Amino acid sequence: MEHLHADAAQRYADLVARGSEAVLGLDFDGTLAPIVEDPTRARIHPDAAAAVLAAGRHLGAVAVITGRPVRQALDLGDLAELSDGLVEAGRELFVLGQYGNERWSSSHPEVVVPPVPAGVDAFAADLPAALRSADAADAYIEDKGLAVAVHTRRLADASAAYNRLLPVLGALADTHGLTVEPGRQVIEVRGGETHKGEAVRTLAAELDARGFCFVGDDLGDVEAFRAVEELRADGMAGLLVCSGSEEQPALRDLADVLVPGPDGVVAFLRELAADLAARPLA
Repeated sequence: MEHLHADAAQRYADLVARGSEAVLGLDFDGTLAPIVEDPTRARIHPDAAAAVLAAGRHLGAVAVITGRPVRQALDLGDLAELSDGLVEAGRELFVLGQYGNERWSSSHPEVVVPPVPAGVDAFAADLPAALRSADAADAYIEDKGLAVAVHTRRLADASAAYNRLLPVLGALADTHGLTVEPGRQVIEVRGGETHKGEAVRTLAAELDARGFCFVGDDLGDVEAFRAVEELRADGMAGLLVCSGSEEQPALRDLADVLVPGPDGVVAFLRELAADLAARPLA
């Protein structure tokens, strides 16, 4: 892993020292799973579950905080199986989907889903015409229940289509009172103001955490990074890890540590697990 901040080594050491009082938060796409053209096929990295379990058994809890619906993340990440391993170690897994709007946990394995926000259905009805107006009629539309995501990755010139679509979808979202969440060749439109930062703060408070490590890769993770920064300013051990890519450098200026995509995340988690296991017991 590459240290991006002068205090990165100390922040890492502080997190390790907190051990079972710390929480590990992880994004899914681009962090635990490689980015692929078809989002329905974004399976978890083959070594990620074992690496998460190895680190998680020494921590207070693990949370997957993702823009995906919870049920998708559970399926694509085989997270119920990971949950069983963490429970055997006396730990808990939380899956917070759609930026924290949906929730599942080892101890409460029923997906809690709020009502569809006002405006989402009307936005979806107007979306085909908006795509045609931006010469992106063939963009892939993902219905996420509480949100609509428009993927440009499959188009001939994905970046150009993305740049054309962003202002068009932003204006349409404003018309329906919705929020735009830009990402890696995807533009998500959703209701409400809930974001990953609120999910981080809520979980830290619920668990009375004294440490929080968050690993993310995209614009949707910025609020989670900022939440950890705020918690760190209040005295909590905090570490920010960027699963980097050439495609989206947005988090690098905020991160303490840079790793090369999901392969690097796995390597980081293995190193974290080894250091947690080796730490002196209080």
